[in-house]
Amino acid sequence: MTIRSRLILFAAGDFAFNLYWQAVGLYLLFFYIDVLALPPAVAGAVFTIGALWDGIADLAVGALAQRRGVSYRRWVGRGAVPLGAGFVAMFAAAGHGAGWLLAAQLAFRTAYAFTNVPYAAWTTRLSGRSEDRTLLAGLRMMFGALAAIAVAAALPVLAARLGGGGMAGFPLAAALLAILATPLLLLVAVIVPEPVGGEDVADPVGGGDVVDPVDRGLRGQMAALLANRAFVTLNLAAAAGGAAAALLGQSVLYYYRYGLGDSGGGPRTLAAMALASVVFVPFWTWLATRVGARATWLIAGVGAMSLLSVAALLPLDTGMATALFLVAMQAAFGGFQLAAWAMLPDTVDWGERQRGVRVEALAFGTFAFAQKAALAGAGLMIGMVYAASGFVAGASQPAGAVAAIRWLMLAGPAVLIALSVAAILANPLRPATPLTIRPA
Repeated sequence: MTIRSRLILFAAGDFAFNLYWQAVGLYLLFFYIDVLALPPAVAGAVFTIGALWDGIADLAVGALAQRRGVSYRRWVGRGAVPLGAGFVAMFAAAGHGAGWLLAAQLAFRTAYAFTNVPYAAWTTRLSGRSEDRTLLAGLRMMFGALAAIAVAAALPVLAARLGGGGMAGFPLAAALLAILATPLLLLVAVIVPEPVGGEDVADPVGGGDVVDPVDRGLRGQMAALLANRAFVTLNLAAAAGGAAAALLGQSVLYYYRYGLGDSGGGPRTLAAMALASVVFVPFWTWLATRVGARATWLIAGVGAMSLLSVAALLPLDTGMATALFLVAMQAAFGGFQLAAWAMLPDTVDWGERQRGVRVEALAFGTFAFAQKAALAGAGLMIGMVYAASGFVAGASQPAGAVAAIRWLMLAGPAVLIALSVAAILANPLRPATPLTIRPA
């Protein structure tokens, strides 16, 4: 298998993961508030606790996989089926109260961490070349964006049709997504090789450990991560950028429904935003190979801040104007995402070069933890601000609630993107920075 075909097939796994992740990110909070009619503060709390647990599970899985040195592909193969089942259960728990909803969400997020963290850490072993890693990041984003288009456009339609005209068909719609995602993850686990020390790790569902030259002490590994300036600053930047994208993306359905009076416009715009990611991924990938991932991040940040500044001066009182702004913002966020995933494996190599300790799975688990904590904060912020503004699901909103939706969608991302840019400015990685101390 050539390196290019290996990267393409591996990246296809992100289509499966994003069928789940995009459904959670785009519709789970909306499902709680508008479909189940949970009070916004309760829904925000359930979502936040789930997201925080997601991050803790990521960190735990990363530590366990790093400590035991288990084959990453084996974890993906074993976790694919439980992950799909947990996804369906998360929506099927509706009607049993907030406690059941939280328990089902925790089960799904645990299965997601068990499968996704090893999948992400696997990228460090596919190639040691920054060019290949940048290409892989672009391919993963492409597949992820295609999944986002499918989820944004199809999930509410499927739920409505399967639910007999309402929105009660979410469990059946979730089952269809799981049926599509599960075989794809199994295919990746079985076919894509996992080179370690120049040799492939076979048997994706069998027993046995992988022999990998890492420091087995968890305390030493965590200390190495905290001393890795490239890793720490990338985490700060990615967490701020991810929270900004979450605040913007999760505001779309509410702004269209309650600010513009166009309930159908929200899903269409989310699909258009996902399409923008697909369209712009090749551009960001090309740019990162020319000027480096760090410079690409800064360019995307300047573009996003400019868009938010212009939007703050405009009324955004039509669906078309709002959609154009949101699509342009999503294109800018694509630059952050591409740069983050391109830089993350390089921070592993940079840390090994600086301290002589190679930390793979724990690094990706910690990175995911920081991301999930930021997303949890975004979900909690939405719930708290909406509750304080007098928001009532399904009703005509007071002017204060509509204003809160708008300004949380604009001012929140602006502050977070500024923090992201400041963090990435402190990152030491440059295109000419020597990384590896072992042959690629």
